[in-house]
Amino acid sequence: MVGVPLTLDLVLIWGPTLASIGFSFTNWQNIGPITGKNFVGFKNYQFLFTGYTLFWPAFIHNLIWLAWLTLIATPLGMFFAVLLDREMRGTRIYQSVFFLPVVLSLVVVGFIWDLQFTPTDGFINNALGTAKSANLIDWLGNPRINLFSILIATSWRHIGYIMILYLAGLKSVDPSLREAARVDGATEVQTFFRVVLPVMAPINVIIVVVTAIEALRAFDIAFIINQGKNGLELLSILIYNNSISEASLVGFGSAIAVILLLISLVPIVAFLSRVMRTLA
Repeated sequence: MVGVPLTLDLVLIWGPTLASIGFSFTNWQNIGPITGKNFVGFKNYQFLFTGYTLFWPAFIHNLIWLAWLTLIATPLGMFFAVLLDREMRGTRIYQSVFFLPVVLSLVVVGFIWDLQFTPTDGFINNALGTAKSANLIDWLGNPRINLFSILIATSWRHIGYIMILYLAGLKSVDPSLREAARVDGATEVQTFFRVVLPVMAPINVIIVVVTAIEALRAFDIAFIINQGKNGLELLSILIYNNSISEASLVGFGSAIAVILLLISLVPIVAFLSRVMRTLA
């Protein structure tokens, strides 16, 4: 039985990954077979780092996206999970409210927040009283703030996702552990950080991996807003524009994909290594 999942993993994950790495050393444009003439070595990477002006802004935006979800959105989701785990009145209603955005695709989330951020008719400017004034704020058109506007919209969905994952983990913690900590005189904060959090190590790994994946695969919402331009450049959008759109620069787009893969592996491998050392 192990052979079937392993085969699917090799064909659907490692196959395309290795193919992208191979394509990144060519100038193939999705026309005809790949021959020795298509091999260009590291020229795609050299141009990517030194001549492609969109790469570094997109790279920085992806790092900001990752930092925002890691330091703000994910901790908020965990905090709400801890609150709802206390079985307060109306817990089921709160869970439904927070989880509702998760069932929506990022495309729908993008449309919803596009309406909220509309300069004259959107809810945000009208709530702030700036819709009819000279201090009108263009939340999505101003490249200085539109990335953070999109991050707020992304967090609206991400917080609920993390909350549900972490709440499921909290429900599996043995109540006797908390009771023993309470008997020993530990406060709720001490109980969480010294008892509950270590027990939640497997869930913590999942949370870190999900956060990294969500941050670095970001595409839909930025593309819906303005096709990833004017301050919303992301590596995933550069991959699309070079590999899949009319440009058909499969080799160059694959080089960007390889860089995105390496960036994705850094936080995941670092965290997993730390967890494994702790468990050992």
